[in-house]
Amino acid sequence: MFDFHAARRATRLALVPASLLMVAGCTWYHREPLSPRDTSTSTEALDRIRIDPSAMPLPALAAHRFDPSDGLDIDEVAMLAVANDPDLKLARDDLGIARAQAFSAGLLPDPQVNVSSDYPGATGATRAFNYGLSMDVMAIVTRGANSKSANATVVKTDLGLLWQEWQVVARARQLFLKTRFQDETLPLLQRLRDLSRTRYERMAEARREGNLTDDTLTAALTAYTDARRQYTDALRAAEQTRHDMNALLGLAPDVRLRLTGRDDGASADDATIDAALAALPRRRPDLLALEAGYEAQEQKYRAAILSQFPSLSVGFVRARDTSNIYTSGFQVNLSLPIFNRNRGNVAIEQATRQRLRDEYQNRLNQAYAEVARLRADDAILARQLAQTEAALPEAEVAARDAAHAYADHNLVLGAYTDAQSAALTKRLDVATLRESLAEQRVGLQALLGSAIPDASSSDSSFAQAHAN
Repeated sequence: MFDFHAARRATRLALVPASLLMVAGCTWYHREPLSPRDTSTSTEALDRIRIDPSAMPLPALAAHRFDPSDGLDIDEVAMLAVANDPDLKLARDDLGIARAQAFSAGLLPDPQVNVSSDYPGATGATRAFNYGLSMDVMAIVTRGANSKSANATVVKTDLGLLWQEWQVVARARQLFLKTRFQDETLPLLQRLRDLSRTRYERMAEARREGNLTDDTLTAALTAYTDARRQYTDALRAAEQTRHDMNALLGLAPDVRLRLTGRDDGASADDATIDAALAALPRRRPDLLALEAGYEAQEQKYRAAILSQFPSLSVGFVRARDTSNIYTSGFQVNLSLPIFNRNRGNVAIEQATRQRLRDEYQNRLNQAYAEVARLRADDAILARQLAQTEAALPEAEVAARDAAHAYADHNLVLGAYTDAQSAALTKRLDVATLRESLAEQRVGLQALLGSAIPDASSSDSSFAQAHAN
């Protein structure tokens, strides 16, 4: 004969270690207060930074050695940006959240325990109880689709992080080019300002002596004012560039980098660009991320379809009534799909899938259009640079001849400053066009993925998500 009291005592004894085991497996709360101080990288901390090239998102950076002791070249600036950019740190935190959500989506639902007890008011009656154990069956049915959707979201976030790293690399290189350009052109602008000031001061002296008219002095003053404003604006732009670079690299505001080397932005041939453009949907991380997001939405739509079926939970029950009669059985909770049938969520997920499809196509179309615009602009800049460089030697020869003639007192100050200013302006034009062309080509490389990783972990995980 079944001894229920003995079974109940055994159950209580078994629950004690089970409860201790569940408590031991729980995560404990630990407070982590915010830091009230600036944690940006200082000059001293920069010298101690070590970057693993193998962790870089592009082969060109993975093959480069990071050593800030002898200054930073264009690739080292890009490596520091990838390793230390504050926005990339937040993006990596988002990836951690997506992975935690994927882990949560893959967990099985916990069983539900139902316990109730009734205490009779009549004499001689027995306390009644009801013990039940149940499981949500539909949560198990939709688990596969939800898990695949979460895993695809991880791939999407990972690829989005890779694309953001590419953009940070391009931005760091462009800021490097801009800084080097400003280092080159600021002395030229200062020389232009000094020439204009000398000319104006000499003319002002001549005007005081009555040897010059007011309109001629006014023109000299206007030229000097323009040159001074141009130099001041360039100083402010250089300070803004330094601020932008420090912010991108996660450096303290007072850090001043020593940049070395140059980058002329060598252009790729048309065949290379055409090949990269043809492979764009399979190579650009942002397009692959949108594709992974579309796959995640497919699984959400599938889960919504599965949720149209009645919600079902199944359990087992052990009970005793007040007359001391024991019963054992089962319980089934089933929703009746009469009014809702999850039709609202199905419509939402279907419409969301259509939007993601359109977003992917729009991004792809924009990529092709942007590459076409940059290629056309690159050709225009290249022709303009060639024409300006061809005219530069003549202007420099004229400036040297004017300097010799002025030193020999065979040329007036106005003609001398005009010749010098023309040569300096031409050199500024050449430097500006070179910098614009180099920045343009960096942007084109970022769009095309000219230097991209091979089948990376992101790409392989995306393929595995489809395979599963």
